[in-house]
Amino acid sequence: MKELLKFLKPYTKESILGPLFKLTEATFELFVPLVVAGIVTNGIEKGDNPYILKMGGLMVLLALIGLICALTAQFFAAKAATGFAASLREAIFDNIQSRTYSELEEQGTGALITRITSDVNQLQTGVNLFLRLFLRSPFIVFGAVIMAFTVNIKGALVFTICVPILFLVVFAVLLKSIPLYKKVQSSLETVTVKTRENITGIRVIRAFNCDDEESEAFDREIDTLKSLQLLAGRVTAIMNPATFLIVNVATLAVLYVGASQVNAGIIERGALIALLNYMAQILVELIKLANLIITMTKSVACGDRISTLLKEKNTEELPLIKENKFEKIDSVEFESVGFTYPGASKESLKDISFSAKKGEIVGIIGGTGSGKTTLINLICGYYGDYSGTINVNKENLKTFAEKECGEEANASKIATVLTKALRGSVGIVPQTAVLFAGTVEDNLKWGKNDATKEDMDLSLKRAEAYDFVYSKKGELKAEVTEGGKNFSGGQRQRLSIARAFIKEPEILILDDSTSALDFVTEKKVRAGIREIAKDSICFVVSQRAASIMDADKILVLDEGELAGCGRHEELIKSCEVYREIYKSQFPEAAI
Repeated sequence: MKELLKFLKPYTKESILGPLFKLTEATFELFVPLVVAGIVTNGIEKGDNPYILKMGGLMVLLALIGLICALTAQFFAAKAATGFAASLREAIFDNIQSRTYSELEEQGTGALITRITSDVNQLQTGVNLFLRLFLRSPFIVFGAVIMAFTVNIKGALVFTICVPILFLVVFAVLLKSIPLYKKVQSSLETVTVKTRENITGIRVIRAFNCDDEESEAFDREIDTLKSLQLLAGRVTAIMNPATFLIVNVATLAVLYVGASQVNAGIIERGALIALLNYMAQILVELIKLANLIITMTKSVACGDRISTLLKEKNTEELPLIKENKFEKIDSVEFESVGFTYPGASKESLKDISFSAKKGEIVGIIGGTGSGKTTLINLICGYYGDYSGTINVNKENLKTFAEKECGEEANASKIATVLTKALRGSVGIVPQTAVLFAGTVEDNLKWGKNDATKEDMDLSLKRAEAYDFVYSKKGELKAEVTEGGKNFSGGQRQRLSIARAFIKEPEILILDDSTSALDFVTEKKVRAGIREIAKDSICFVVSQRAASIMDADKILVLDEGELAGCGRHEELIKSCEVYREIYKSQFPEAAI
């Protein structure tokens, strides 16, 4: 939790001024019971109206000064809390963006969303209340005890017994509730994941008529969250009744002691009223303190979770790498490359060796789970814990990354360095076409930020997307909704391909990116790929033999191993796996 304080450092001034103004307000508030006592003793009992008016004016003045101080404190506390939350969200977002594929898969989307939303919101509330109350409430409590001694020592002894008991109750609840709120936030993550799955997969759920099953599963998760929240609520709910009980018993004790002293003529009625006012102040502040502690309990639990997330990946430790380190890529080579996913029982890739040169189109084909996507992820540098050697321009990628990372090189840092070094040179179209909310132009400029209209038109034509884009209202300015849901699957794929084309990358990767296209459109897109491939190395992943038949080289994968490598004509004769794939798709073709 304390690691997060660095995000509050830019707001040191506000973090100091906020509590100071609250202390100033509290100081004036402590004098109010004395003024009330004076009004009762010297004004009301003696019938001195001018004195009552004078002291009444003093009370109004104290109230105005307190109001000004309170508003100023609220302003500084709110500024510090919102600034802290903004900086923290930025750090979490940067942390997520810098993570490798392995780390993202291990952490889970729901957990990351909960951290950057619910957890940060809870921390922001905690910081705000902490700056306003962490000095004020204890100051009022102990200040009231001290002021009570200036009024009457015997009556003030009740305060010295009451206050320690109250703090014992508060800290007992605190120790019990912190672990409970951690469980609540973890359960909230699970609900977030379930909600996200249902929203994104609603069509599949309805297609399989699983609405009731999913509703029941969601209800179970909600019931678990509700149970944890109720348990945590029951524990924290003890605080206010216990506080009221103790303070009210103490008030009765003050009345008993004070009334007997008033009857004996030892103290004035005003002094007894002052003691009761101080007891009331203690009650009010302890209620505030109880709410602060409940909020801080939640905040500490959330802060620990965020701190753990940020510790898992410290982006500040990574070296500064030039994003287009490999400006001109002439060759990519794999030498006995193997890879196993974390937690997997066997290798996803085993002993893969091949080479690709500039100007070549390399097709990659194989059955489901054969390792096609894993192979291209290694080309992009997404994973750093592979075996064997991957060379780009005859330079060993892992050796290069280890030199940049220094002695503390690990798979995560190696992957981060490689991804950044290759980022400017690789253009990729993933299996799932991903578009972002905005316009067609905005999405195309992800590939090339300074793209002209001519650049965009050319890439759209090569990707067979020109006609449907210009048929829409706004053309290049046509709206793209979240995920590109206002376009068909084939249109999303072609826009994703156009986005990669406009980049004119050194390495172009298309990962089964024409699966939603008909054969005629796909053939036209392949012509565009051939144009781009003249100045790049192009990898085309597909389960369709037709998509890679005209490639300069075809890699055939089978259960993570390279079953064959060559041109279509060669593989038909020499590779049984390729021949079976081809025959299954072209049963009437002569072989």
